[in-house]
Amino acid sequence: MGAAIFATVLAVLVSYPVPTLGQTTAKDVSKKTVEAWDTVKAYSVEKKNDAVAYGKKLVRESDDKIKKLEAKSAKASGETKAKYDETIKDLKVKREQTARKLDEMGKASGSAWDSAKNGFADAYKDLHESFEQAAAKFR
Repeated sequence: MGAAIFATVLAVLVSYPVPTLGQTTAKDVSKKTVEAWDTVKAYSVEKKNDAVAYGKKLVRESDDKIKKLEAKSAKASGETKAKYDETIKDLKVKREQTARKLDEMGKASGSAWDSAKNGFADAYKDLHESFEQAAAKFR
């Protein structure tokens, strides 16, 4: 029964729509970050494939957000464009760090699992908080 409850909660979290930049409040973003972080940390090694799939979904969503910022940067000029470009560069670095941690999580087993999934969860949280800061900067 506990597994059924966990599966239901996970299904709700995975299907939770991710708000786009400019349409979110800081509270929404913080809540989504905590939910995603907690979801990843809740996976057991037996559910590694599910955890990796969820992690890939989070990374893809991050890629989409970066592309949206790149589109806005292309339309901007001067100091605003420079700020967009700097932010995008920083986000891409954090996205790559997150992807590396996801790869480590995918390869982890047994005793390394907790460390790997926590490493990914922390990297994703850092990336997501950087998006939050970017959204606040460009409002």
